[in-house]
Amino acid sequence: MSRISNQQSEVNRNYEAFMKQLPELMPTHGGKFALMRDGEIVEFFDTARDAFVAGQALFKPDHCFSIQEVIQGPIDLGFYSHAVL
Repeated sequence: MSRISNQQSEVNRNYEAFMKQLPELMPTHGGKFALMRDGEIVEFFDTARDAFVAGQALFKPDHCFSIQEVIQGPIDLGFYSHAVL
């Protein structure tokens, strides 16, 4: 599988897992950013940048992770929706 395919699979798996957990996350983590890998939330951060920096440090050498904002509705970020690749 190519690197892009691996990353897209990771993003899809993380997004599905995140959406299932979202109702329980809102009361305690609303407005935070969830760093995710392998369908699991690794940690919550106050900013997307902090989550990204942590993901880069934690997941060397493949940097295969995604970041989700804990909010009720989707935000359209265009090409980069649902993930930081």
